[in-house]
Amino acid sequence: MNSIHIFIIRAVFGAVFAVVLTRFFYPDANYLYVAGLGIILVGLAYFAEYLRSRRAS
Repeated sequence: MNSIHIFIIRAVFGAVFAVVLTRFFYPDANYLYVAGLGIILVGLAYFAEYLRSRRAS
């Protein structure tokens, strides 16, 4: 898989988890907060990959 496919998969999973988490914990949350949480989740996925690749080398 190339990096575009990985980004799309992470973005979809980030969006789904962001919606589920905000609807579960904060049902009246604005869509802007849901989008922000999705961006943070995708960023954390890339940060975890960076840490994992740094440790492996």
